[in-house]
Amino acid sequence: MSRTATQPETDYFLRKLHSLTGIIPVGAFLAEHFWSNSYALVGRVEYDAKSLELQTIPFRVAVEWLFIFLPMLYHGAYGIYIWLHGKSNVSAYPWVGNWLYTTQRYTGLIAFAYIGWHLYTERWLTHGRSTYADVADLLQNPYALTFMFVGVIASSFHLGVGIWNFLCKWGLAATAKAQRAAGALGAMVGFAFSMVGVLIVLSFWLNWHPFDFYLK
Repeated sequence: MSRTATQPETDYFLRKLHSLTGIIPVGAFLAEHFWSNSYALVGRVEYDAKSLELQTIPFRVAVEWLFIFLPMLYHGAYGIYIWLHGKSNVSAYPWVGNWLYTTQRYTGLIAFAYIGWHLYTERWLTHGRSTYADVADLLQNPYALTFMFVGVIASSFHLGVGIWNFLCKWGLAATAKAQRAAGALGAMVGFAFSMVGVLIVLSFWLNWHPFDFYLK
């Protein structure tokens, strides 16, 4: 079989894999990351305790690279490839799907840059020992604070649209009604993640713990 004949099959497989890695493990990692960071809403000590628990998981480095970093690099790199080679007809055909496709591409690029920056500042610079104080100090920089807000919202929106895209691409939402339901689900996930992410950033920035009543 010629290379030309196998190219569509390869592209189909790579795009399917790209869609899947956007949900598992990248989307799952984002959900877990928001969950663990939400301990900041309870208190500094509680956040540091949760952070230490995650940092001392056996085989953490191997697990991170195998199940998080490498899939994330693939998803981001192939996403950029699609972004560079894809064509959006949003100006000619301003349908909801086209707007979502265009916005997903740009938020994906922002999210990829944000996650890389976040891992660099909170994982490598701290040697995997990031504390509440480290994050709070970083966010006193107005540029870091702004990028954190933008990155959290972009990542949340990208995940929400990615859920809709995944359900449609994998045939789990085949009918028009199912696709509308998938879109509603993606919108709810994107909105909920954005709100939670913004609250977490505000917690670090303002030393604000709205759930500290759990400790009383």
